[in-house]
Amino acid sequence: MIRTGRFPGALFLLLITGLTGCAGIGPRFLARDRFDYTTAISDSWKDQMLLNMVKMRYADAPVFLDVNSIISQYALDGAISLNSSWSSPKEGFGGGNIFGIGGVGRYFDRPTITYSPMTGEKFAQSLMKPIPPPSLLSMIQTGYPIDIVFRLCIHAINGIQNRFGGGARAHPADPEFYPLLERMRKVQSAGVMGMQIKKTDREAFLELFFREKVNSEMEADILATRKILGLDPYANEFRVVYGSFSTSDKEVAILTRSILEIIADLASYIEVPDVHVTEKRVNLTLTDQPVAGAPPVPLIRIHSSQERPLDAFISVPYRGYWFWIDDKDLPSKRLFSSLMFVFTLTETGGKEGAPIVTIPAGG
Repeated sequence: MIRTGRFPGALFLLLITGLTGCAGIGPRFLARDRFDYTTAISDSWKDQMLLNMVKMRYADAPVFLDVNSIISQYALDGAISLNSSWSSPKEGFGGGNIFGIGGVGRYFDRPTITYSPMTGEKFAQSLMKPIPPPSLLSMIQTGYPIDIVFRLCIHAINGIQNRFGGGARAHPADPEFYPLLERMRKVQSAGVMGMQIKKTDREAFLELFFREKVNSEMEADILATRKILGLDPYANEFRVVYGSFSTSDKEVAILTRSILEIIADLASYIEVPDVHVTEKRVNLTLTDQPVAGAPPVPLIRIHSSQERPLDAFISVPYRGYWFWIDDKDLPSKRLFSSLMFVFTLTETGGKEGAPIVTIPAGG
């Protein structure tokens, strides 16, 4: 005679396991996933930006993808079975007790990531529209060095041309440009230059001003800055406008660049392989004219090599070579990272609504 039964404890363990499988696991993974996804998005943005710089250097078309949404769905279920049986010995059959235990568990992580290519109107607005001058001055007001911001983001200030290395429009900077930035950097560091919003009945506009009471050394830098820009030596407030040239000696006209122009100029600093220049696959790197007997420091240094670099801040492959920024090159790392912030300065209006994604809520 054989009798089979289940222990009461088996049912209890099964219920506990079922409840555990249905419990929410999202909160436990929130900190980990937020960190991991933030790191992944940041790294992918850097890879995309550097690759597009290299592609533009080679007259290739850049392609940008936005990450619109990330939805991560978790599922965890499990079960434990516990059973036993006993039998009495019979003739021809062996007797004994049988005890068995079993279990199964499953874990799923199904992220849903939505991308959208930047094309059409969004591409034109975000990448081809010049950065508004007040946005650049706001960067300077928050502590960004004025010489770096102007070298990166403007074509000209009151008719004084910046260097540009992009394609057919490539040209060196005017002789006055770098000395002007050096003077303005000193004025900014001393905290004697600021800005304010002026409002009238019809409009609001931005004004740049210099502090009146300064020491003799700083007064000389301010006067030299006014002279180079053609500003009134006795005025302390100057209206900021967009354009190549000012219409009076009380205006500061700033001709800003678009994101595409910024990328094209930075791409001109890339140290491309000599063989590609010889084969006319890419243009020779533009050499800046010396200032005070020495060439200006490059905005960014992007190297190339056939072997993948071992100590790189970022590296991407293209046409059989690796293009990379040295992890020990702190100025290049800072400038490249600041591009993410500059990229947001051209956003106009709200973003399109995120796509509606329906996912099951059950565990």
